[in-house]
Amino acid sequence: MITGIIGAGISGLTLAYELQQRGQDYQLWEANSQAGGYIRSERNSDYLCELGPNSLLGDEALLAWLDGLGLTPDLVFANAVSKARFIYRDGAYRELPGTPPALLFGGFFSLKTKWAVFRELSNKSQSPVGETLGQFFRRRFSSEIVDYALGPFVAGIYAGDPERLLVSETFPVLLQYEREYGSVLKGLIKNQSKTGRRQSFSFRDGMQMLPNALASKLTQAHFSCPVSRIERTQTGWLVHTPTGPQVVDRLVLAVSTEAAARLLADHAPAFSTDLRHIEYPPMVAVHSVYKRADVTHPLNGFGGLNPAVEGRFAAGHIWSSSIFAGRCPADEVLFTTFVGGQQNAGNARLPDATIQARVHAELVESFGITAPKPVRQQSFPWPKAIPQYDENLQAVKPAVAALEAANLFICANWYGGVSLSDCIGKARALGDRLTSAS
Repeated sequence: MITGIIGAGISGLTLAYELQQRGQDYQLWEANSQAGGYIRSERNSDYLCELGPNSLLGDEALLAWLDGLGLTPDLVFANAVSKARFIYRDGAYRELPGTPPALLFGGFFSLKTKWAVFRELSNKSQSPVGETLGQFFRRRFSSEIVDYALGPFVAGIYAGDPERLLVSETFPVLLQYEREYGSVLKGLIKNQSKTGRRQSFSFRDGMQMLPNALASKLTQAHFSCPVSRIERTQTGWLVHTPTGPQVVDRLVLAVSTEAAARLLADHAPAFSTDLRHIEYPPMVAVHSVYKRADVTHPLNGFGGLNPAVEGRFAAGHIWSSSIFAGRCPADEVLFTTFVGGQQNAGNARLPDATIQARVHAELVESFGITAPKPVRQQSFPWPKAIPQYDENLQAVKPAVAALEAANLFICANWYGGVSLSDCIGKARALGDRLTSAS
């Protein structure tokens, strides 16, 4: 039985690798010449910049899997200082409480919010269908939590708006805790030991080492080989590629909603139309380097996020050289700034020179930079960055499940989890399912 896989992002690569490890026949097609999709690292002399995801969060099981790929010697773990996260508030970046004592006794949140956190333990309300993250956290906690904790957090993960993202699609475990324990906090406390210790890490030459390692292991991967169309047959699928048609028994789409909609337009026209409604807000990654001596801020942390209510230009600034060693010369610092997202999409569509100038101005104001300009600065646009887990995505889920009856599967970041660890986990699970069904 042959499995066809379209798309060599992290999902498609992982699935192909898992099938190959299990002795399953497969064919993988990728339109681009390079593997990895959104994962892109750029090495320029002493500088290492991530154009897409900056790190991977994983447990011991994921680390063991990476060891099987031969990547253990190349792992670079985040520095301890990066555990501190900062939020812009009242004209400066202030550390977000990371422990219950810091939350209850620190000055970041108001007494009203601290009391709301305590009252959550006895909050018996239940989530209605279609509740957004903003509504959920406002109902169980407070508006201040939404504005200064949840909002920046989901902007960093989803480039999204908490008032549009659905809690059922983004963090369904919170609904489970609400049902089982009557409290999110009680659920977190009771399940803390079950989640396992997770660490943040990257690789010696950046995140792109991961897709490159996977691609190097594959024997049936075809790059610069775009699939023009697919056809349903009596026993499987006919896949049209530049090298000719290929018949497969099962087909997996590991591509964006836009590409999936194009391929499925004839077989599932209604589903294809719904897929086109899923939004991907634009973002721009800006890398700015300064001499350490010209930056007065200590930069002891992961970075600073900007709540939408503060009206800042950027979504946030990651202190890349504080998190990982070897990102720039020792006497310099590297900032990775993200501009745009669902709440400030217009900023990502400004001219490149304008974006870079405004990022520099914000960095100067925020971190006490005395230099008139960066040592170096570059930007990379993502016109369609991250799929939004909102009501439009929720609407396509039943159709995805129905397609499996036709031996067509979805394994992509827009279905079942958007993070890199989610995508790896989904692909490995699908590999198990397909192998068991062979």
